[in-house]
Amino acid sequence: MSALPADPHLPAIHLRPPRNWINDPNGLVFHDGHYHVFFQYNPHGPQHSNVHWGHFRSPDLINWEPLPVALTPTPGGYDADGCYSGNAVSVDDRMVAFYSAHRNDRWWQPITTAESQDNGRTWAKRPQLLIAEPPAGTTMYRDPYVWRQDERWRMLVGSALDDGRAAALLYESDDLENWAYLGPFHTSDAAPCTGPIGWECPQYATFGDRSILIVSDWTPQNGPSHTTVHTGHEKNGRFTPAASPVPLDHGPDIYAPALLKAPGEDRWLLWGWAWEARDDGWAHEAGWAGVLTLPREVSLTADGTVVQRPARELLALRGARVLHRTGHVTRPEPAELGQVSRTFDLTAALIPDPTGTSGLRLVTSADGSEYLDISLDPAAGHLIVDRGHASLDARARGGSYTAPCPAATRPGTPVELRMIVDRSIAEVYLADEQVLTLRFYPLADGPWRLQARTTGAGRSDFAVEAWNLAPGGVHQETVLAGQGRDAELTRP
Repeated sequence: MSALPADPHLPAIHLRPPRNWINDPNGLVFHDGHYHVFFQYNPHGPQHSNVHWGHFRSPDLINWEPLPVALTPTPGGYDADGCYSGNAVSVDDRMVAFYSAHRNDRWWQPITTAESQDNGRTWAKRPQLLIAEPPAGTTMYRDPYVWRQDERWRMLVGSALDDGRAAALLYESDDLENWAYLGPFHTSDAAPCTGPIGWECPQYATFGDRSILIVSDWTPQNGPSHTTVHTGHEKNGRFTPAASPVPLDHGPDIYAPALLKAPGEDRWLLWGWAWEARDDGWAHEAGWAGVLTLPREVSLTADGTVVQRPARELLALRGARVLHRTGHVTRPEPAELGQVSRTFDLTAALIPDPTGTSGLRLVTSADGSEYLDISLDPAAGHLIVDRGHASLDARARGGSYTAPCPAATRPGTPVELRMIVDRSIAEVYLADEQVLTLRFYPLADGPWRLQARTTGAGRSDFAVEAWNLAPGGVHQETVLAGQGRDAELTRP
């Protein structure tokens, strides 16, 4: 097979095949010494259709091995038009995947299963659907999430109700085969002025007697919208929120996150789907669309704040430090900090100029006309990521996006952030609390370099370090036999 052409936007350390479409992470499970990550995958083109489950596994979250396609639609079967989202569990020597069986001739997606007894290399589907019909009063039904709690199996299914509310529906089982429906686990508030909504891909994590429920908001008019996290606790099969829901991520390009309880420790991991922020025609020309975020650690503080940070294992991707600068900057000239590669990890402590906005600029063109801005606004108490000039191609989406940053309002207080950039995706972590994920598509030849800047009349202090990143050891098999088909599943 000939080598793939170089694509400057194809991520190097984020999980995805070298071509074709991917979306939701599915089936996150730790089994027989490996983390398994599945995802919706079209092996035949860069558009959302013909959905299979692609499959990677890793012993350490760094070295990823592509495995054969796990789930393939069965012509004429209950999943003839797609094996859609769900999750997986490890039971003794087998893995059981729960997924949404899609057919174009019905509005709901029944729940069914497939099982592997050889560490995920081959899968046998259940002959009949596990849960064939949705409960009365639902208008959307899909995306099972199964977990073990208090010696019983539990399942949430994303749905919409006929009164316009979204819901996560609760089931319980003793044996993974016979499931009792217990009613709505949690619902959205009635909001007649905003129109009906549904919840996709419900995810649930417990932290002692407290818990979080993550849902992906979907509307009949516009489809996938955004992702929210609800904090609270459960009592008698009902989730009671302790605060209003908040965005899980403040960026425009993340959806359908999935959770995994790490083995042997009280640690939750999360992956999300970062969709494209460019015209479909451009993605079609490139031959690929979608990427999974890097794994994140998710925790809950004593005051109920959901904290996200890059998984600690990712530090192993760092090569030699290429940038270490401290100092300050005043208007009008920026401070040149140095060059970075197209895939890098950066940490910064910034004391913002109280009289304006200040921060970092990732310059990707020699003449400075193409750049991504990451700045702090002390007046508003915001982190701002602006991609309005991040691509010279008009087919790339622009926009400026904000995340709350109360520390920026306190004069003289350093604001800590970490940013991981991988060619066309940036994940910005603010003080281990807020996260902002977005896609951008630089066209210029570079070299890429960093600047510190301010728009105010005062000064901004900075301490910045950066490391270029290299992919972990990835097996380079390019063609793997799937369930009766061939599928390409390698990391770039």
